Amino acid sequence: MELSVYNIAGKDTGKKITLSDEIFGIVPNEHVVYLDVKQYLANQRQGTHKAKERAEVSRSTRKIKKQKGTGGARAGSMKSPLMKGGGRIFGPRPRDYHFKLNKKVKSLARQSALAAKAQSGDIAILDSVSFATPQTKAYLAMLKALQLDNTKTLLITPEVDKNVVLSGRNVPKTKVTTAGDVNTYDLVNAGKLLITTAAIEKIESSFSN
Repeated sequence: MELSVYNIAGKDTGKKITLSDEIFGIVPNEHVVYLDVKQYLANQRQGTHKAKERAEVSRSTRKIKKQKGTGGARAGSMKSPLMKGGGRIFGPRPRDYHFKLNKKVKSLARQSALAAKAQSGDIAILDSVSFATPQTKAYLAMLKALQLDNTKTLLITPEVDKNVVLSGRNVPKTKVTTAGDVNTYDLVNAGKLLITTAAIEKIESSFSN
């Protein structure tokens, strides 16, 4: 697959880049993408939720009323979940939501996400992205020049560039990451991928290892 290379001013540089068919040309495996996204979201959960159950509620254990003769059900404690202020039945407890995925599954998921974006025309290749100083206005100008100011974007650079990261940090619906840190969730969550030519080389070399 061959794509044109643009600069941050939104102009076609006249250069072309050929994406590897072994990565961007495969048939996307939707199930492994689902598993990787599910794992990513599960791993973000703190799991610190807790509700007090019957044994943990601090209330009187005095028998509320006599056992028989009232015409109502038996009641022996204010801690009962049937009482207002009583313990909760099977309430949530702290737990770990993490689960493991094999490296090959995660690798195939990233490949599938990249391939799906490439085949739907949602990848734009940039010659390079750099700013002299951190400037949100410059980042917004780049998105506007590429006609992506109203699109959720993911910018992938080869290495961490502090000026680029700080410039895009406060821009809504955009995220900046590196080729080594990109994950399936970010790829799927973005409407358009902005990838520099150097980042493409890093991505392709990471899958060939």
